[in-house]
Amino acid sequence: MHHFDYINGALHAEHVPIAKIVAAVGTPVYVYSTATLVRHAQVFQAAFAQANPARTIMVCFAMKANSNRAVLATLAAQGIGADVVSEGEIRKALLAGIPAQQIVFSGVGKTDDELKFAVDAGIYQINVESEGELHRLAKIAAHMGKTMPIVLRVNPDVGAGGHEKITTGRDDNKFGVGFTEAKRLYTDAAQLPGVKIQGLAVHIGSQIFDLDPLAEAFTKLRGLAQELRDAGLPITHLDLGGGLGVPYEFDQTHPPEPAEYAQMVERVFAGFDVQLAFEPGRMIVGNAGVLITQVVDVKHRPNRRFIVVDAGMNDLMRPAMYEAFHHIQPVVQPVDGATLSAADVVGPVCESSDVFATDRMLPEAIEGDVYAILTAGAYGASMASSYNQRRLAPEVLVNGDEFATVRPRQSWDDLLGCDDMAAWQK
Repeated sequence: MHHFDYINGALHAEHVPIAKIVAAVGTPVYVYSTATLVRHAQVFQAAFAQANPARTIMVCFAMKANSNRAVLATLAAQGIGADVVSEGEIRKALLAGIPAQQIVFSGVGKTDDELKFAVDAGIYQINVESEGELHRLAKIAAHMGKTMPIVLRVNPDVGAGGHEKITTGRDDNKFGVGFTEAKRLYTDAAQLPGVKIQGLAVHIGSQIFDLDPLAEAFTKLRGLAQELRDAGLPITHLDLGGGLGVPYEFDQTHPPEPAEYAQMVERVFAGFDVQLAFEPGRMIVGNAGVLITQVVDVKHRPNRRFIVVDAGMNDLMRPAMYEAFHHIQPVVQPVDGATLSAADVVGPVCESSDVFATDRMLPEAIEGDVYAILTAGAYGASMASSYNQRRLAPEVLVNGDEFATVRPRQSWDDLLGCDDMAAWQK
């Protein structure tokens, strides 16, 4: 569900006309809906409360999907924490008002400085990814005179996801430790100073439409947890990651609802007394954001029509990186019976992969027309770059009939001042 609809022929974000935002901020621009963010957060939490009211859960939004501070603050107000993968994300989460005790630090390749910062900040938990990281963290925390709560991320050799590049749970992926070494490492961790091992973590991919691989991974995780518990080791926390998909295409088979997901989780962990943590990202913010872009040119070839817009792959990387589909619609609603014809919607970046859509059926376009690229709230602005020396697009948050620019368009000074010449060149 989202809150981007036509009202009297004009596309609105909640009760704000998109055209009003464009007039104030320009294009390209990301627009987020508060109502959608709140609804998705509440639906996810309610699903688990209904599936098992006695179960203690912790929901930590995967910040890599969208790291805008206003978005994070909106979710924090709903009791949502943060799943982070860098020191920068920890800092941003804290700045947005997310308590340290609701922050989980995931990801491979955590540096010593990042581990020190996380321990010093007093975050809730670190998801340890390797034997080397375990021993580095234990040494760092002990030297600081602190004990860091941790879980061990295991790789169940179960892959899932909407694309090869977002599958994370197979044995040949870089994440976590293998099941065969998990028991030894867990036993070692229980003896180390500086860390408090309290459970396991798993995450098998993103944009998942089938619950079966998740159920398989969770079943394997429960089996390992039971084995560790039977050996007298503490198991109080299990982090089940994220990965639920969102429908990018209107006629696409819809992913499981949060209620179906929660019921599956409870079937797997029925009778197993443990706190569960979840790391939803895309399913919270994907449909809560759109990228607004303006037509700068229309080019005709013998067999193709190109609609050239001012947003590029540097603004929204997903189509170029993942061959991802995003629905595109005009901000001014086409009249009934308008003629549609195939067009490629392309950006200005000097790459042949700078394409948002191929052979998409769209009405005739002229310079100045404005389009909305839907389901752009996840992995849009957070993956953006200044490639081709293009300034980062602004971000706008809508709340009812109000809107605010929550990240301004990057200034030329900020862009051009990012680097410098060597002393001998000046």
